[in-house]
Amino acid sequence: MLRQGKYSEHDAIYLSKTVGAGWAYDVLPGYYLKQGDDSNSETYMPSNDTDGGRIDKAVLADPWSAVMVYKDKPTLCVITAFSAMVCETNATFERVKKPVLSTNSFQQTLIYNGKVGNKINIGYREFSNNLARPAFNNNVEYDLKASNKIGYKGARIELIEATNELIKYKVIRNFNKASL
Repeated sequence: MLRQGKYSEHDAIYLSKTVGAGWAYDVLPGYYLKQGDDSNSETYMPSNDTDGGRIDKAVLADPWSAVMVYKDKPTLCVITAFSAMVCETNATFERVKKPVLSTNSFQQTLIYNGKVGNKINIGYREFSNNLARPAFNNNVEYDLKASNKIGYKGARIELIEATNELIKYKVIRNFNKASL
């Protein structure tokens, strides 16, 4: 629902649809973060975020180790653990800058847990160095009869619609001002 922490931008490619690399691999939609490059190609790995891509391999295929794209043509290759390559020469992908949450930062999140009657339940979680801080976890219940605006730890949210399965909202203010 709402998350704040330290982010950095990484070079990445984004696949909007599955790219089949031969019979052996499907490179699924999502983000792949750049790991390195040479004079004519760039190497990527799936992002660990919820919007990260994934590589499915056939049962008899070698394990994969990375994804490679050429700098001057729309070719995407899966590099195997044995340094072999399986390529698709007409792949559709986009080079982008992807914000990635720093693993050694302090993070605060609000999580929507659902609605019962006219009350919604919001979970608050804190993380430090990618580890949850259990003493700083809390669930809070808000009565929507009083107001459609809620706040917690400095964050303010205006609720537009809420059911037990989804929430539509507008962020009025995040937890605090971001510092660089």
